[in-house]
Amino acid sequence: MARNHFIEVKNLVKNYGMGNIKVTAVDNVSFYVDKGAFIGIMGASGSGKTTILNILSTIDRMSGGQVLYDMANISQMTEEELSDFRQENLGFVFQDYNLLDTLSIEENIMLPMALCGRKKEEIESKVKSISETLHICDILSKFPYEVSGGQKQRAACARALVNNPKLILADEPTGALDSNSSAMLLHTLQIMNKELGATILMVTHDVFSACYCEKILFLNDGKICSELERGNMGKKEYLNRILDMQSKIGGDDIYAE
Repeated sequence: MARNHFIEVKNLVKNYGMGNIKVTAVDNVSFYVDKGAFIGIMGASGSGKTTILNILSTIDRMSGGQVLYDMANISQMTEEELSDFRQENLGFVFQDYNLLDTLSIEENIMLPMALCGRKKEEIESKVKSISETLHICDILSKFPYEVSGGQKQRAACARALVNNPKLILADEPTGALDSNSSAMLLHTLQIMNKELGATILMVTHDVFSACYCEKILFLNDGKICSELERGNMGKKEYLNRILDMQSKIGGDDIYAE
């Protein structure tokens, strides 16, 4: 009997253009993600990694193929159904945080639950629990412009988790952070994955970030050219394998911090 994976991407295609001019950004890509996994997607600029993330996040529509979440085919959903699906099932961590400066950190974290009509007591309890786990209780009353980039990103992680999403989508989450803040954020993502059971799919060009993933998909010209699983490899060996693969496919900024 065939195994049902949490996410199944089958023969995914994304074309851009008009008339006779067509660019294929994603070319017949297939992969799966199991519940509780931490998967990375790497590749040079223009390789298609962010396009795949946008399709999985339902922000962009595919040109061909299928994306199944627990056997539900998002290509067959209406815009209204996609909006509900996104709100109920997905959490997002962006490079630029996307926090609202007019709301406190606590209010930013509360927002997804409030939009879903959750009760005040439930919201406050969940925000308190997540804030303790991610060590941000001391900044809850502050506004985004009053805290550091690393603190903003941890707050964004808390916001992504607060609605118990089935999947966290992270797009270059360390891109705007210094090395210390990046390390703290990656530790936070690890806690989200290992202790809180979050399934995470992360797009990154940074090999040090990729080391936190249990499996990495390497993209080149819109296609998966290789996959790498950590298995029993130590961190140094895994890092070297990632560097070697990036150099083979011509990845950019492979030493970025």
